[in-house]
Amino acid sequence: MNEQGSVQAPERVTAAIGRPITQLTVLHWYDFICPFCYIGQSRDAIFEDRGFEIADLAFEIHPEIPPGGKFVGPRSGEMYDRLQEEADDAGLPLHWPERLPNSRMALASAEWVRRNRPDAFREFARSLFAAHFADGVDIGSQDVVRERARAAGVNVDKMGRALADESAYLLVSETEMLGRQAGVRGTPAWLVGGKLIAGLLPQNTFIQIAEENLTDRKS
Repeated sequence: MNEQGSVQAPERVTAAIGRPITQLTVLHWYDFICPFCYIGQSRDAIFEDRGFEIADLAFEIHPEIPPGGKFVGPRSGEMYDRLQEEADDAGLPLHWPERLPNSRMALASAEWVRRNRPDAFREFARSLFAAHFADGVDIGSQDVVRERARAAGVNVDKMGRALADESAYLLVSETEMLGRQAGVRGTPAWLVGGKLIAGLLPQNTFIQIAEENLTDRKS
């Protein structure tokens, strides 16, 4: 990549996302413990409703969290009020967990599913988001992740082997490297038409970006 957001080696991107990229491919980096990513699911819908194809890519934002999680307690303040409003508008229940889990195992599981069972990925990913932000369930627990994967129709034995031999974790390293090369420093982030969108910008901004990219494609 020559500059932030510009793809120099499409074959590397194709390898990382598991399928060829097109002019309507949007790369989206996320983490399951990121509230902006949880609400960002509604921004994905803006692109998908206009014919774009989303490639959701794992990106761990807090690798410093220990395996047993980290107590953070209740959240309050203007930012949290705004996130609650956004969640309500998107129809997403939001209950702040008192502990933050280390998310890498959940991300590795999801990335393995995206590569090997793409038809089950979206249901699985939504379930893991809901587990953390709606159901108060610890997604740092492999039992919880396996249960959610099984409910989405995933072969949990194969997924478990990929976690055990760490090949699933290597997939996350690939998507993170791709993100860093594109200029990603946090989540959520979207790469659209060679330009990086960092953070949960207003819905109208996403609509404008989507429409502009469609116009550029037609011109």
